[in-house]
Amino acid sequence: MTWNKIVECVPNFSEGRDLERIDRLVAPFRAKPGVKLLDYSNDEDHNRLVVTVVGEPEALCEAVVEAVGVAVNIIDLNKHQGQHPRMGAVDVVPFIPIKNVTMEEAIAFSRQVGEKVAELYNLPVFLYEKSATSPNRENLATIRKGEFEGITEKIKLPEWKPDFGPAEQHPTAGSVAIGARMPLVAYNINLSTSDLGIATQIAKNIRHINGGLRYVKAMGVELKERNITQVSINMTDYSKTALYRVFELTRIEARRYGVSIVGSEIIGLVPMEALIDTAAYYLGLENFSVQQVLESRMIE
Repeated sequence: MTWNKIVECVPNFSEGRDLERIDRLVAPFRAKPGVKLLDYSNDEDHNRLVVTVVGEPEALCEAVVEAVGVAVNIIDLNKHQGQHPRMGAVDVVPFIPIKNVTMEEAIAFSRQVGEKVAELYNLPVFLYEKSATSPNRENLATIRKGEFEGITEKIKLPEWKPDFGPAEQHPTAGSVAIGARMPLVAYNINLSTSDLGIATQIAKNIRHINGGLRYVKAMGVELKERNITQVSINMTDYSKTALYRVFELTRIEARRYGVSIVGSEIIGLVPMEALIDTAAYYLGLENFSVQQVLESRMIE
């Protein structure tokens, strides 16, 4: 890539089962000048699609606005069911500065897109994380509390007036959270139990809001097709809370219930440093540096 400025966007759509719809949601990011689709991942249990795309700011913002329009047209949350909390057809749209882009610029991009989708699609927009206009809007979970069904009344309260768009839910597409943030690692740990109560309790014990690890958000999820449960985790700063710490603490908490970890997964893309840090821990490597990874030297 010869782009001077690069920003990343990871929109989450409330559709993880219909492959034809998924293809339509991803289409705005394909074969566009100044935009590169890096990855997309759908989950049937969560009923959610996560797209990872990078690009030059203007081109990327235009593609995101187009994709939001597709979602508004083809997703009806009145008919949507899934394990993952959701408040909108496009649930969340984070912008992440990558190259020659400041956080302040990423915030500006989020506001630009928020204002545009509100205008074009009559969609309520809440700014979150670094873009938040008040402290109670920084945490996505706080904004999304009540989900699509509950926000219908919540949005009418003066303190929950959207930053852009009407002060009422879109009848089928709900509302959307748009903001700027640092890179996030979506990391899920699967447990050898079908008891959702156990997964939920473990999630409470490891997440920051309940006294757990500082840069961890977590919830319990039921994977009905596999007859197991999952601790679904968002790691908001992998450099300060490493993957291996989350894995080991989850293992310790699971042990009290006689439950074991049967696997884990990363959704979307992950920074190489996050995996190297974990590999170095489990291998007991001393004084290991990312500069010792062959691929990292090749792309310099």
